Amino acid sequence: MAPTPPRRIDAHQHFWHPARGDYHWLRPDVAALAPICRDFDPADLQPLLSAHGVVQTVLVQAADSEAETDFLLSLAETHPFIGGVVGWVDLGRIESVATLERWARHPKLKGVRPMLQDLPDADWIARAPHPEVMRTLVRLGLRFDALVQPWHLQPLLRFLHDWPELPVVIDHAAKPQLAQGWSGDWAAAWRSGLAALAALPGVQCKLSGLLTEAAGPARTGGPPGVAALQPVWDTLLALFGPQRLLWGSDWPVLNLAADYARWIDVSETLVQPLTEAERDAIRCTNAARFYGLLLADTPTP
Repeated sequence: MAPTPPRRIDAHQHFWHPARGDYHWLRPDVAALAPICRDFDPADLQPLLSAHGVVQTVLVQAADSEAETDFLLSLAETHPFIGGVVGWVDLGRIESVATLERWARHPKLKGVRPMLQDLPDADWIARAPHPEVMRTLVRLGLRFDALVQPWHLQPLLRFLHDWPELPVVIDHAAKPQLAQGWSGDWAAAWRSGLAALAALPGVQCKLSGLLTEAAGPARTGGPPGVAALQPVWDTLLALFGPQRLLWGSDWPVLNLAADYARWIDVSETLVQPLTEAERDAIRCTNAARFYGLLLADTPTP
């Protein structure tokens, strides 16, 4: 009999229907994206969750439209394994206050993500959000997912100095540009930017989306994947510690590099030197605490 897998919360996954028309980045004419240019629904993910001990997920937006967030909330209503939804609003428009007030009545709306990596102005987050929208986020107890790359980290830091009460998690460890190698211009900005953000106690970081940043055989997991990600993991652990790291799959984007099982194998190898309590925190309880998810043996946040 196979051993029972440890409990896990997938703190970062997506569902989408490209025919909805609001996934502007998901282009069928881009060959690299072809494997994921189709519908991905709860029925596609649920067998993977059952096989790997995943008790809940956090469903994260993938389109810059309020309509997609409504779509995700409707899925959360009918699929209990979706513990929370991270949606999208335009943080720069005062009208978003009313949208947030409406969504906040839904118990599974946990936060927002503005897709900063896709904006042409890396400094947008430091200057464009409307103060009343930000005050509303804080007042409603919503979280902020930061989808950023290394050159967004300094503007993000200035933004967070203005809003220290806002709980923030950095998605995909700020996407270290591993395919360029550690001699690239990104590496120093990534390390220094993450260090400055980690000094703020309200900032968490996701161990997710990293195999898709690697190159060659490392993308598919196994020993090459572990070796490619070891410097990233060592940095994250030193900066955030095991109590501020959240495991996530980034499925189905993950499918561009490896499958669900291989990402679990890579991440389990990385965390193996930690204590069981520390591993459980990264796999499960940190996400429950940050997003306000209820587990049978997890204290209510």
